Amino acid sequence: MRDPRMSAIGKGLKRRGRLVMQAVSPPRRTLDAIPAPRPAVDPYTAPPAPRLVDSPVFVLSSVRSGSTLLRVLLNSHSRIRAPHEMHLRTVHVNLSRDFTADAMRALHLDKDELEHVLWDRVLHLELTRSGKDVIVDKTPPNTLIWPRLRRCWPNARYILLLRHPGAVITSLTERRADPDHEAIRAEVLDYSEKLEEARRNLGPHVITYEELTAEPERVTRGICDHLGLPWEPGMLDYGSKDHGTFRPQLGDWSSTIKSGRIQSARTAAPDVDLPPRLRELAEVWGYGV
Repeated sequence: MRDPRMSAIGKGLKRRGRLVMQAVSPPRRTLDAIPAPRPAVDPYTAPPAPRLVDSPVFVLSSVRSGSTLLRVLLNSHSRIRAPHEMHLRTVHVNLSRDFTADAMRALHLDKDELEHVLWDRVLHLELTRSGKDVIVDKTPPNTLIWPRLRRCWPNARYILLLRHPGAVITSLTERRADPDHEAIRAEVLDYSEKLEEARRNLGPHVITYEELTAEPERVTRGICDHLGLPWEPGMLDYGSKDHGTFRPQLGDWSSTIKSGRIQSARTAAPDVDLPPRLRELAEVWGYGV
């Protein structure tokens, strides 16, 4: 009579042998192993939905160009709400199932327009909470997506805030612990190219940081005229108003902005190296190089 224990041991050895052979054998090219083709990009573009905020105001600028100072001056106006940087371009909608895009298309929506509706709702909520009637978003990276802002809000208004590119490079270099000089010049050039595109295509109200700090009343009066608002002297006394916490990622948090006083613009370091294109743009903007 066959010993059942020996039979079980034999089956176990055979199974182990099959597993070892599978482990050392090359993978088999089955139909399941061949990756499925990626779906084609959906060509559908949704029409713009109605906006709750029809004509928001965007400050377009490079980083380190005084946009936080401009924000708090504007936020000191009784009718203007200028909150911290909102970073709307980083707020996304995820269509998580295969059929979600079809469902949204049936509602005349696509991913971009869903994001636009959400961005618009955020602005409207902030404006409603403030009790004011004009909202300003001063997030510098918005400059890099100005065509999308125009698509989202066809009636938006723009303030273009310029600063000498050499001074921007100097400020970034001093702010960063271990500055990569080549990367900083490339970053400033990228912002400057987008600013020039926006200047040529959007018809913005153009100001400079240097003028803002030297003649704040004249410059803020010009902005108020552009927005169809009366100028208010209290705009220049921003330190007496509550503008929220100054903290990293939401704007400037330096001792200069926390002082509550408008201070003179710092100039570029005398040895700053401007690439040829940045020198050209500086001259186009009226800066002596």
